[in-house]
This record gives sequence, structure tokens and C-alpha cells, in this order.
Amino acid sequence: MKRSDVPQFGPLSGVKVLSAGLSVAGPYAAAMMADFGADVIYVESPVVKDQFRTTDTLSFVNRERRNQRAIVLDMVNPEGKEIFKKLIKESDIFIENSKAGTWDKRGLSDEVLLEINPKLVICHVTGYGLTGDPDYLKRGSYDAIGQAFSGFMHVNGEPEPGLPAPAPAFMGDYIAAMVASWTCLAAYINAQKTGKGESIDCAQFEALLMIQAGFPTDWLSYGIERKRAGSKNPTFAACEPFKCQDGYIYVFFLSTNTMKGGLPLLGLEFGSAEFPSDKYAVWRNTPAGDKVVEKMAEFCAARTVAQAERELNDAGVVSSAIITYEMMKTHPHFVARGVITEWDGIEGKKVKGPAIAPRLKNNPGKVWRAAPHYGEDNEDVLSDLGYTPEQIKELYARKILKQDLTC
Repeated sequence: MKRSDVPQFGPLSGVKVLSAGLSVAGPYAAAMMADFGADVIYVESPVVKDQFRTTDTLSFVNRERRNQRAIVLDMVNPEGKEIFKKLIKESDIFIENSKAGTWDKRGLSDEVLLEINPKLVICHVTGYGLTGDPDYLKRGSYDAIGQAFSGFMHVNGEPEPGLPAPAPAFMGDYIAAMVASWTCLAAYINAQKTGKGESIDCAQFEALLMIQAGFPTDWLSYGIERKRAGSKNPTFAACEPFKCQDGYIYVFFLSTNTMKGGLPLLGLEFGSAEFPSDKYAVWRNTPAGDKVVEKMAEFCAARTVAQAERELNDAGVVSSAIITYEMMKTHPHFVARGVITEWDGIEGKKVKGPAIAPRLKNNPGKVWRAAPHYGEDNEDVLSDLGYTPEQIKELYARKILKQDLTC
């Protein structure tokens, strides 16, 4: 697909993004831009395919490489490097994820790229950053490693003597990607105003450190340690999941209004000595807290999830069914908002998954293209750069380009 074939939609229409890397943290930063109209070219290695192409499911590549064009290019080869430089010259944003110094070793340092394109925004997504202790800069990282090194895993998991645990679904990678994406756009806005590009050092562990609320500051400034509490809130009673007749519900028993409406629902008296009216919560591991948890467990066990959720919320107790993927298909709110949608997949079949979020009223994002096959757009992208069919054929022969339309 040529650049002229890319539809114009969304707030990022006309923004040209070049993405190079594997898996999640870097590529997903570009994927979010693609969903809102940016023209994203995903550059893959001829040596190692994107890990998402080689897993036991294509769900990742179908969702996170949609709306993009893909080429496979040997950037180590001098001629491949020259092609890459031409792509850089036409790009607004370049995102890569690798160990610190990787692109310098390839002769494609920030200085080289910014000389080619002074307005370019460069984003390096790494595990440990571009500066710091040399021992760490040469280390690889994965999602769970970032969670461990950032302190996030220290406060997640079962209480002692239970083990710390990583949050599931590559949360650390996605957080790093989101931080990288908004930072790229902030730098892009400035580059448009000043004509001066930017180099972004996005370390995965620092992105995760940013989302730990006040826990790090509590310890570093005041010596207050937030310990792992598993599925329960470490401070407030009845802020935890409860089992109903047909599933689970999560209850957040917090605020004066919640206590005023919720305590009578459980057969307890708001305004009594045990539950005074000037308190906004019941504390865990106190006699009053133990009583609320016990009564809430009994309340939920006697009802279905839908019944408990309705009665609690009607009484002012914030709560929600713990939704499964199966429940999403028919849940009235999911259906009314169109949260689950479908689009063309790489296999030529429809794929179901989450719709684009957040939602823009005037310039919404959309899914307009299936995820590209490995090197599917080689010819079109290079022809946009001025290469002839004969030159492209020669690049294939010399293995500077590669293609596999079966994956």
C-alpha cells in the first residue's frame, strides 16, 4: 500500500511515524497513533520476525499492527541503511525499542538522524534507559523484569509470606508504550513550533515507577511502607472481591455516603459508636472492619452478581461485577457503547476485540486496514521513495528486503 492510499482520518492525519522494534513497548506506542490516523510504517528485521507473528495466536498482531504498513529491511547492510535514512527524512516521529547504544553501533545515532531530519522526534524505549550504570545499560528487559526493577512488583502480590507477583497481560510494556506515545506527540507539537527535533529516553522501569501513586514518596520521605495486600485493600475494610452465587463482585466500601447507605443494608447501624457518622471508612483489621467484611461476604453469597451489584449501587456502595471476557459479549453497557468490535484480520477473517479508545467526538479513530503481513508493503513503500521495480527486485535478490505473505 502506497502513502497515497492511506485514508485521511483522526487528529493525527498526516503525521508520519516510523516504528522499529519487537513485541510491545515500542511498537504499541506507534500502534496507538495509527488508530488515530497517523501513517505508520513498521520496519521489521529480516533476521528475527516480530515475536507476535510467531506465537500460538495471531490476536496480538491482528490488534497491535492493524492500520499500519510493514516493510522488512536489513538496516545493517549499507544499502539498507541508506533506504532507512530516506524513510527517516520523510518521517515526523521515529520510535524504536532496544538496548542502549544499539543504534549508535549501527551508525544511526541521534546526531546522524537529526542531521538528516532536524525536526525529527526520536523515541528510544528501553528497559533501563540510555544513561546510568553501564552494567544495567547492556542488560535486556521484559515486561516482568521492568515490573521487578521498578518496585512495582514489590507492592503487588500476596501478603507475606506469599510471593510478589507481576501484573498480567504485559502491563509494564503497555504503560511504557503509553508514556512513550504521549511524549512523542508532545515533542512533535514543539518541533512543529520551533523546527527543532527531540530525542526521548523512555525507560520502562521509570514509566512504571510513575504509576505507583504515593507509595514511593511515602517511603522515601516519611518512612511509611506500603506492603502487599493481595486482592484486598491494605487500609480499608470491605474494599475487596466477594463471591456471589454465580461469580465475583468487587466492592469499594469507602466514603461517608457509602457507609450511610451501605451499613443498614448489611444490618449495621450508621452513627453508632462502632460506626460513627464522622468517619469516611472502616479500617481493616479492626473489630468493626472484621464485622463489615463478614456481613458483606454473607450479603454477596446470598445473591447473584447482578443482584448484589444492583442493591449495593442503589444504596450508594460503589461496586462492580468482576467482568469476564465472555460476559462482555452481552453485557448491556458494553453493547450500548460498542466496546467490542470487529475488523479484518491477517488471516482474511474477521477478528473481534476492543474498539478504539478513548473516543473522539469530532475526529474519531477507526480501523481501516488489517495487520500487514511480513514485508507486505515493501514494494509500495520503496516505490514511494523513488525506487524502480528493477531496483526493488535487485534488493530482494541481495536479501536487503524480505517478504513472507503467509504470516
